[in-house]
Amino acid sequence: MQLVKEINNEEIQLIDTVKKTLNLVKNKTIGIEVFIKKRIGISVNVRNGIIENVEYNKDGALFITVYNKFSKGSVSSKDFSISSIQNMLDTAINISKYSSSDFFSGLPDIELLCFNAFDLDLFHPIELNIEDVVKFLILSEKEAFKFDKRIVNSEGSFFNSYIDINVFGNSLGMLEKYKSTRYTSYNCMIAKDKHSMQRDFYYSVSRKINNLEKPEILGKNASSRAISRLGSKKINSQKCPVIFSAEISHVFFSHLISALNGDKVYQKSTFLINDLDKNIFPDWLNIQEHPHLKQGLGSKPFDEEGVSTTIKYIVKKGILQTWLLNTYNSRKLQLRSTGNAGGISNWIITHHNVSFKELLKTMHQGVLVTELMGQGVDIINGNYSRGAIGFWVEKGSITYPINEITISSNLKDMWKNILSISNDVDIRNNIQCGSVLLSEMQISGH
Repeated sequence: MQLVKEINNEEIQLIDTVKKTLNLVKNKTIGIEVFIKKRIGISVNVRNGIIENVEYNKDGALFITVYNKFSKGSVSSKDFSISSIQNMLDTAINISKYSSSDFFSGLPDIELLCFNAFDLDLFHPIELNIEDVVKFLILSEKEAFKFDKRIVNSEGSFFNSYIDINVFGNSLGMLEKYKSTRYTSYNCMIAKDKHSMQRDFYYSVSRKINNLEKPEILGKNASSRAISRLGSKKINSQKCPVIFSAEISHVFFSHLISALNGDKVYQKSTFLINDLDKNIFPDWLNIQEHPHLKQGLGSKPFDEEGVSTTIKYIVKKGILQTWLLNTYNSRKLQLRSTGNAGGISNWIITHHNVSFKELLKTMHQGVLVTELMGQGVDIINGNYSRGAIGFWVEKGSITYPINEITISSNLKDMWKNILSISNDVDIRNNIQCGSVLLSEMQISGH
């Protein structure tokens, strides 16, 4: 397969570049780490049956960090030539000379590094035929229009494919790499009736192209979602139960990532500063990080500092187990890196073995949120206030769409008020979770 051969040759060249970069440092008292990220991708966009865009991209960056005693210098460039790399090294070393000495700076402890990056089944390349991709998108959009006469327009049918190559090395002897693929397709459709016009979308994502949902399903789901929004109503301000649908539940839990960030912890700028080893969720709830999940969208053998990733509990039986730490902030806190430089991998959140329909019946009456707007979350105090779109639920059934509401509370209260999570787990994100039922939030309507 020609593509695989080309990617493997590209990887060999990048490994050689990292080796040469490490060897250019003659002063062995200087610590150095080198990280190369390369991305090769294709994007195709069809709208109303016409090709709007076909784009090929090949992009990459070289990151160099040097540690001169306890001073640090970092540089990056898209130029991988030896002369450019030598200039980068000289610049990084000069920066370190003028940087303040910081006892906590330095390479990770050697025992934490990944010296054997095992295969996580992330790499599934395929020779793409653009004509076939266009046919896929046209069929998807065609099925979307056929779904209902109220579908009046399309914002487009999209396909993205990319290959990532990651190579990392440092002066402690680590030199590891991994490759991955990701394929995404989505449709965005516009529905109209006598009173309003609404848009919505549906997407599929996978490490393997054959695992993408069929074009007919993508189109029909996008249209169904757009039509379901027609006839939106306003509701009165009130306090009531809220369900975050599975497709946005990852956003709900993403605020925990921000609150556990090691930088915020040592700076004491997180509302969870005093909550390590304390109960912040119901005692049935677990959150586990699975960096080695086969074909996981967030899977990786090591973090951006070369530290091995490990399976660990973030929350166990409702109790907060750990911060999310890199080398620097872990030393500031007199702890060890958790392998989270650059963010999390995959989070798996436990659920009750109940269906989404059963969750609606449990709620009985309240708001089902399907889309969030705005950035009204304060990690310093946990206050939460965001615009929302969704549906009103009455007697355990979805009755009509609602808009122009704001939902507000405090994240601590929201997490403690989780009553149940259904088994409709959305695996299209690196936070995998079902729909989440909260006992109460403040709803601001009219």
